[in-house]
Amino acid sequence: MTYAAALVGLEGLALVVGGLWILVLGVTGDPDDRQQAVTGGVTLVVLALLPLLAARGLLGRRSWSRGPAVITQIMALPVAYNLLQADSMAIPAGIALAAAAVAALILIVNGETTRALGIRGPGNAGDADSGVRK
Repeated sequence: MTYAAALVGLEGLALVVGGLWILVLGVTGDPDDRQQAVTGGVTLVVLALLPLLAARGLLGRRSWSRGPAVITQIMALPVAYNLLQADSMAIPAGIALAAAAVAALILIVNGETTRALGIRGPGNAGDADSGVRK
């Protein structure tokens, strides 16, 4: 679970760094559309809150944290695919993002992580909780 939290946290930090970089370039540089650059940078920083909160929740073994962590990985996969389609230096970033997203997904849905988070599947709630009489 620590590895999953680390991967999710690194993705969040990457979003913060990327957002701040775009924001600084939008404000200090000469972008085609300054407002769009600033909006994009702020959006990335705000989007970073989801994986950062999920990573913190995973470290604290909070059951709610698995949902946001899974959503973050699912959102990362199309981004990685688009980076892989680029004909530039973005290809290594796409490979790294895809590998991190798949690894994090595997770690997050792992049975060990599920048990550590206290998540029980259907039929595992116990007879007393389900109200089923024998």
